[in-house]
Amino acid sequence: MVKSVSLREAWAGEADCRNCALRTAALFGGLTEADFDQIHDPIDQYDVKPGTALYKTGDVGDYMYTVRSGSIKLVQYLPDGSQRIVRIVRSTDVLGLEALLDEGYQHDAVALQRAEVCRFPTRVVRNLSRDNPRLHHELLTRWQRALNEADAWLTELSTGSARQRVARLLLRLVRDRETSECELFSREDMGAMLGITTETASRTIAGFKRESLLVESRQNSFLLDIPNLRRIAED
Repeated sequence: MVKSVSLREAWAGEADCRNCALRTAALFGGLTEADFDQIHDPIDQYDVKPGTALYKTGDVGDYMYTVRSGSIKLVQYLPDGSQRIVRIVRSTDVLGLEALLDEGYQHDAVALQRAEVCRFPTRVVRNLSRDNPRLHHELLTRWQRALNEADAWLTELSTGSARQRVARLLLRLVRDRETSECELFSREDMGAMLGITTETASRTIAGFKRESLLVESRQNSFLLDIPNLRRIAED
């Protein structure tokens, strides 16, 4: 389902935008009402089902996206046709930043879990950033955050044993959260994230369950034994 909301409504907190990432987590958080008076483009709100693509590699980048809830996987394809998930984008994150450089998208962006996403035209951000130092600084911050996350995926999730990689991934899924509960992805997706086979991912998760490192709290949601997972990740 798609619902269009004007940027002016977003600033005013209408249409449930008061708690939206666009308003508080702050790509647009530093703007004033006067800034929004100059904008006439709408925000499109999406309810995205798992497996739905927001955009494909090489598509013309006319829009950027922010995630309100759920998660989006960024996928690259190897020469043999296999896929590698290079990053997960979650609540308050912005994706499609490369569109600001008039480049095609560099990944396939596909919903990993049910997600709520907002889409906004790059020309709005480009025009505002010219005259608004706060927004320009926030864009640079977002770019640096994405770079840091990419570096972390390369160094933490692509090295070490399968047990270490899975433990590190689980710990990242609950980082900065008040609870140790998380939802697991398909074993195929997990393998594509960690550079291991689907079978290895399945065996490793099964072993963690037997060791009570993962305890199912409800369907496909698990409480993590964070101290012992951290021990495995750091071995």
